[in-house]
Amino acid sequence: MGHGQGSVAGVELSSPALAPALPEGAVDPVFWRGRRVLLTGHTGFKGSWLALWLQTLGARVSGFSLDVPTQPSLYELAHVAEGMEDDVRGDVRDCDALARAIARAHPEVVVHMAAQSLVRRSFAEPRLTYEVNVMGTVNLLDAACRDGNVRAVLNVTSDKCYENREWDWAYREHEPMGGHDPYSSSKGCAELVTEAYRRSFCCAEGAPRLASARAGNVIGGGDWGEDRLIPDLMRAALEGRPARVRNPDSIRPWQHVLNPLSGYLTLAQGLCSSDRVAAGWNFGPAEGDARPVRWIVQRIAALWPRELPWATNEPARLSVAREARCLKLDSSRARSHLGWRPRWDLAKGLEQTVSWYRALSDGEDMQGVTVGQVEAYERTLATA
Repeated sequence: MGHGQGSVAGVELSSPALAPALPEGAVDPVFWRGRRVLLTGHTGFKGSWLALWLQTLGARVSGFSLDVPTQPSLYELAHVAEGMEDDVRGDVRDCDALARAIARAHPEVVVHMAAQSLVRRSFAEPRLTYEVNVMGTVNLLDAACRDGNVRAVLNVTSDKCYENREWDWAYREHEPMGGHDPYSSSKGCAELVTEAYRRSFCCAEGAPRLASARAGNVIGGGDWGEDRLIPDLMRAALEGRPARVRNPDSIRPWQHVLNPLSGYLTLAQGLCSSDRVAAGWNFGPAEGDARPVRWIVQRIAALWPRELPWATNEPARLSVAREARCLKLDSSRARSHLGWRPRWDLAKGLEQTVSWYRALSDGEDMQGVTVGQVEAYERTLATA
């Protein structure tokens, strides 16, 4: 299948005059309507949000993932499975299973999100972390490049892929890959694998275009991940007990999950129309939204309708010694070349996150609540 022509956020129509006028960086519903998409890791937190968003856009979404990773889970609470074209359970370490899933889904766009995503778990299970994050990426890219129908592949890695030098300024896309812990190192390796496949296999005529996306410390409703700040706080709030917080002075580039997901969708649109965006991209928040853990905890405690006491919980010595204390991303390239910017600042993102968990506490329909937040975010994209 040949690659179409058009702008990064544009839509491939027979007559350019029929194309809707979209603001730069907008998610294009015409592009996604009826588009076949395969998501790996679709049962996870970010994967569930993205799957649901694609469903609202009219895409034909298939998923490949291990079983639902947490209980409870956004995937089940928001009934994401109801809108899936196909829901395949498998392990990205199984190259044959991945190849079968891609052949079965016939996707034009593949978004690879399946990962071992926890820093602290990587200390306990380093081999598993490398097998999933590095060889899982190799297996996915190998299968996608051999398929013949895939037009665009987006590999979602992490802001932690960069060699962290603990400096105060933000990392840009050309900075060296690295990582002092197994998780960060595995994500740096996954970026190197992506670059090698892009240069070796994805430059030929008819080959899929390949890009990577780097974001981290996303927040949002429905996150129940282990050893993550917002889930730990919300579990404590819902259970009416004090929260335990580690590393309160660590600074992270916090942002609502819909911010980077809008970047992923815009980037995938661009990959289907231009090879100029086949590269690595940062999708981080504004400079002022890189905040210490302590600030986030205090803000959430103020937003929660009931008392939310908390105290510092010293983590294991291994994590204290090696977890990065300061990490920021420079996303000026995405703003300049994709027209992307985070539409919800941190204050808005925290409000929406707490609102989601309050709705859950009140027994509301969580699919409706989640879709409602997607639609609210889309309205911000409709304006320049």
